[in-house]
Amino acid sequence: MELMHQYLRKQVDISDEDWRVFSSRFEQKIYPAKTFYLKAGETENYLSFVDRGLLRFYLEDTECNETTIGFSIQGWFMCVFSSFYTRRPSFYYGETLAETVLWRIHYDDLQEMYSRLSIVERIGRLATEQMLLWKSERELSFLTKSAEERYLDLFNKVPHLLQQVPLKYLASYIGVTPQALSRIRKRIS
Repeated sequence: MELMHQYLRKQVDISDEDWRVFSSRFEQKIYPAKTFYLKAGETENYLSFVDRGLLRFYLEDTECNETTIGFSIQGWFMCVFSSFYTRRPSFYYGETLAETVLWRIHYDDLQEMYSRLSIVERIGRLATEQMLLWKSERELSFLTKSAEERYLDLFNKVPHLLQQVPLKYLASYIGVTPQALSRIRKRIS
């Protein structure tokens, strides 16, 4: 939990007492590699902080083709926001790509913490803004950039992700086939 505490201290001035109260509502959950964190049709009940590991979120069409829509890495808050905030079933699958350790807080506990501690409301807003900014930048990149530029953006933002994620998932994330991504990687190396 120390990584989350460090992260939050960089974002907000959280007192030791507020941290003690807030952190007491988190539970640790360890997932083996290649395990579902969430399946389509289930409701997201937790806001989680990735202490260690890597997750992939994807959609599956009627022909079982997968489209990767995002990743969560160590040191980030994450959840399927559309399900978490609406309390409706998720359209997305979430799976671990490596053994993953999460510190998670249940939706109901988070709502109580929002009411009880004003600093937690700020933390929630900042976590949501981080996720929305990432998604907004990705959306804009699909409208304004080439696949090669999207790959380079990903490389510049999270270079270690490219060593940890299989090529087919990276290709899906930037909107190309694995073969096209191989050609892009050859061209820029």
